[in-house]
Amino acid sequence: MVPPELQPGERVDSLGVCDWRIIQSEAAFRFSIDAVLLAFFATVRPRDRAVDLGSGTGAITMLLLSRGLWSAAGLDSNAELVDMATRSAYWNGLSDRLQFVCGDVKEIRRYFSAGDYAMVTANPPYRLPASGRISPVDAVARARHETTAGLQDFVSAAAFLLQNRGRFAMIHLPERLADICNALRNAGMEPKRLRFVHPFADRPAKMVLVEAAKGVKAGLTVLPPLAIYQAPGKYDPEILSYYSGGK
Repeated sequence: MVPPELQPGERVDSLGVCDWRIIQSEAAFRFSIDAVLLAFFATVRPRDRAVDLGSGTGAITMLLLSRGLWSAAGLDSNAELVDMATRSAYWNGLSDRLQFVCGDVKEIRRYFSAGDYAMVTANPPYRLPASGRISPVDAVARARHETTAGLQDFVSAAAFLLQNRGRFAMIHLPERLADICNALRNAGMEPKRLRFVHPFADRPAKMVLVEAAKGVKAGLTVLPPLAIYQAPGKYDPEILSYYSGGK
């Protein structure tokens, strides 16, 4: 396949599954282990229609497709990232299965219809504006800090998109778990699955994966913890299986 035409500062990276490639930029926020963890935590049913909020360069949507999901849409406020994601989808022959929209998650009603989706995912900005140093790079700042949209905005958007009993999966910081559960319930969703992610088995959790459902009764399953590394530089077998399991 002929390589895509790249803009200055862009590069082509391996997605790690299906021999797919992804266009990213040195000057923008690039996908990380967070996206991989979320894509392989979310419950995937092949016929579901899905939306990824804050889709960036499209990594999560592509990883979901590698797990058997047939089609997905992505929404991101950064036009450059949306353009990269669109070109990656085209280059990998996925344009008929992936659609990317440039827009504000707070204006979700402008881009999608209510209750049309069975699945929503999000890797939202983790930190409050007053928490830590904000990157001078706008794309990175928006990805890490709630400078333009916050947790409640993503949760409200997911609730709008989901059909009854539809699922919303997200990755966030354990320290904000109370905020997450509160926001979900205020939006009519119940946390149903939860998993803490640790860098090593003997270290505190650094991330938490949460899957909620809309319009269902309370009842939460806490899954066994996941350690990313067995030892320095050695991934846990479950993490490795995500890549080896790609079709």
